[in-house]
Amino acid sequence: MTTNIDFNPQLIKRYDKAGPRYTSYPTAVAFTEQFKTADYLEQAKQSNKESRPLSLYFHIPFCDTVCFYCACNKIVTKDYTKADKYLQYLYQEIKIQAALFNSDRPVEQLHFGGGTPTFLNDQQIQQLMDYIGQHFNLLTNNKGDYSIEIDPRSVTESNIKALRKAGFNRFSLGVQDINEKVQKAVNRIQPINETQQIIQACRQNNATSVSIDLIYGLPFQTVASFKETLKQVIDTLNPDRLSIFNYAHLPHLFKPQRRINEADLPTAEEKLEILQLSIEQLIAAGYVYIGMDHFAKPNDELALAQKSGHLHRNFQGYTTHSDCDLVAMGVSAISNVNNCYSQNSKNIEDYYDNIEDQQLPIIKGLILNKDDQLRRYVIQQLACHFELTYEKVENHYPIQFKSYFAKELKELEQMQTDGLLTINQQGFTVSKSGRFLIRNICMVFDIYLRNSKTKPRFSKVI
Repeated sequence: MTTNIDFNPQLIKRYDKAGPRYTSYPTAVAFTEQFKTADYLEQAKQSNKESRPLSLYFHIPFCDTVCFYCACNKIVTKDYTKADKYLQYLYQEIKIQAALFNSDRPVEQLHFGGGTPTFLNDQQIQQLMDYIGQHFNLLTNNKGDYSIEIDPRSVTESNIKALRKAGFNRFSLGVQDINEKVQKAVNRIQPINETQQIIQACRQNNATSVSIDLIYGLPFQTVASFKETLKQVIDTLNPDRLSIFNYAHLPHLFKPQRRINEADLPTAEEKLEILQLSIEQLIAAGYVYIGMDHFAKPNDELALAQKSGHLHRNFQGYTTHSDCDLVAMGVSAISNVNNCYSQNSKNIEDYYDNIEDQQLPIIKGLILNKDDQLRRYVIQQLACHFELTYEKVENHYPIQFKSYFAKELKELEQMQTDGLLTINQQGFTVSKSGRFLIRNICMVFDIYLRNSKTKPRFSKVI
């Protein structure tokens, strides 16, 4: 099949700088403590007038072992009773949140993330889903897009059957690498046959899709070793979707990463070769490049949504649910309701204290102004569809694109010279070689990034 991306090492080297992943715009670094719970309550009230469908996210922060590469908000413990306490508070937050939204608004999308959501046992997950169903309008008969992140080491075929019974139909598995030496270096021993058994269980229980996460740039990875990892992933696991993330080594920010020996990491040149190899292998295997590290089979809903112009991007990555208000619950969870973002406390004790006071545990957020909404639309179009038509933007917002974004268009001229995109009178289209640098193109329209007096902490785009 014809590839929708060209890998250009020279371009990538030139543009490989730090930048956001744009799971939101404005990004979380723009959130402020001036945003209060009252602001969120008003936005929730306004959202009921539109009566959009809902997307629910639940953060389960616990893991029983630490993966050294991890940069997630998690609590590492083997004390499973901690989950009981957490769930009692989460139930209370669900009740508070549900009261804010009209009960007839359908939950089209639901996601359990972490941490390791399967830290919870079957009974806890079923009870949590039952409680959610009592307070929100969950869809039945497999009509919702309900997903959960699972650690194949923490579940059995029986657990998958229970998850399916609870209502989950999409499963996301962390794999990272199948090479044993790499796995030992990052403290995640996970034989491929173990992962394969869990994926088979997902499919035997009629999962709508199975996705896999890999990471490049981990200790002891080589071009040859990652080639073998990808071969086995494609041939043996055969996922519907696949994400290949760049490992960002930031031990000063993430304590577990201090246990990774920096000398064991592949060089920048090796990482680039691994990335090129990955793209070539996946495209040859029939996968479509969706954008920002994500691949999918051509008949997958993500690929079809991109083809039809209905793809969207949010805190869970790419999605087909563009018209939902996202209500996120649990410690550190980020909501996007109406025209605001809000984030819960990252500290679990603070989270508990707020809930005990019958208060939402919101610590910061942002109400989007008209410019934020406009730029979010532009960045969404670019990140999801690799093109922008001036008229389409002007039909949504009362501006003249060329004059409003004169500075940005001037900056894009250099990118056009470098072959990242083509500009014409109607708009611009990202080239095949520019698609892998879409974050850089989006950054041109990020006013917060331009005006920042300090250098925000982001990972390299490649």
